[in-house]
Amino acid sequence: MAITRADFGPDFRWGVVISAFQNEGAHDADGKGPSIWDAFTERRGKIKDRSHARTTTDFYNRYLDDILLARSLGFGVFRFSLSWPRIIPEGTGALNPAGIAFYHRVIDAVLAAGMEPYVTLYHWDLPLALEKKGGWCHRGTVHAFESYATTCGREFGSKVRNWIVLNEPFGFTSLGYMLGVHAPGKFGLSYFLPAVHHVAMAQAIGGRALRAEVPGARIGVAYSCSQIIPFTDNENDRAAASRINALFNRLFIEPALGMGYPDGDFPLLARIARRYALWRDWDQLPFDFDFIGIQNYFPLVVRYNPFMPYLNASEVKARYRKVPTTALGWEISGNGLYSILQQFAAYPGVKEIMITEGGAAFADMAENGKVHDPERIAYYDEYLRAALLAKQSGVPLTGYFAWTLTDNFEWAEGYNARFGLVHVDFETQRRTIKSSGRWFAELLGNGERSPGGQ
Repeated sequence: MAITRADFGPDFRWGVVISAFQNEGAHDADGKGPSIWDAFTERRGKIKDRSHARTTTDFYNRYLDDILLARSLGFGVFRFSLSWPRIIPEGTGALNPAGIAFYHRVIDAVLAAGMEPYVTLYHWDLPLALEKKGGWCHRGTVHAFESYATTCGREFGSKVRNWIVLNEPFGFTSLGYMLGVHAPGKFGLSYFLPAVHHVAMAQAIGGRALRAEVPGARIGVAYSCSQIIPFTDNENDRAAASRINALFNRLFIEPALGMGYPDGDFPLLARIARRYALWRDWDQLPFDFDFIGIQNYFPLVVRYNPFMPYLNASEVKARYRKVPTTALGWEISGNGLYSILQQFAAYPGVKEIMITEGGAAFADMAENGKVHDPERIAYYDEYLRAALLAKQSGVPLTGYFAWTLTDNFEWAEGYNARFGLVHVDFETQRRTIKSSGRWFAELLGNGERSPGGQ
């Protein structure tokens, strides 16, 4: 039996998501400063298809068309991020009036289309000027972020009620400051641990800055997370899964909830307190978020590996387990989404959960000018059924946002990975709604209207 919007209730929010660096292009237009990703894409071998995001989907010039496209598919929420270097080119100091004016135009267009803007303050594009001073490894970036959050709240708070402070803090600290595969390309614990601490402080301090500037704001944060499954039931594999869970799922939410870092299950994290934290920092870490964003794409199966430094654990890849995967080799598992929703809902301090990203990359098939992606439809159907089951079980789930509206620049994958509900020809910028986009339009045509004009 097909699921419908009505199954989720009239107040459930349905949205679509884009991000500034992945979509805007106009990388140096109208006073914008460079970001760490502008610099990273110039480094040889860092982007798999050797591409860049100087133009990407050209949202900077085509924002109105894309916003109307999202509305035509039935979505009532348009989530997008602000580019810090477009607003404050050097990260601190002088504002860029043209950048601020651009985001006013975007917000106005979203509202005029009858949609609700959800604005992300930080979606990975740190101003390069701040990275040259140490980036997230440097305590000064926390103070710069507080000023940036204050500026955004002051400029846009009269129009925007819903805010997401950070997008996937574990994602950008681990990939950018530990493994070096994302911007800024740093490698090792001496970068990762201070970055973790400063980002954990920033999520709370940024939330307080917004709270001070925007009366009645709903403020959240978006966490990447995965169900962690031990490969076997032996003690070593269970302990390995516990360490990975502490790192992947607990590292940022527990400080925000006033619980500190989960160093009991991953003792390495105790180094943060010994080396990078000041005594007064512990009062800065908690913040009472109005909602928690969950961004779950796949589960992880892990096993004990004594040769893996620090973690003593390694992933058992999906391809070896012969399970369904996306084009990126990520396991498809609605059960994984259900499990992680239950895990986050179990925290007493979590009042509301939204799935602030969800989606999949596949090798879409073009035929007679149309783009067919039945695998993506099946993916969304499975994950939405899991979300509905979790909601019916008592999880305070209030929304689902699809990643992403249009194919775009997918970080280190370049343009090889297509997640969009709308296909983009990057030579001509032509948009073609995929079968999955039309599936959403049909889904969202059912049931009662919900917040945001749906």
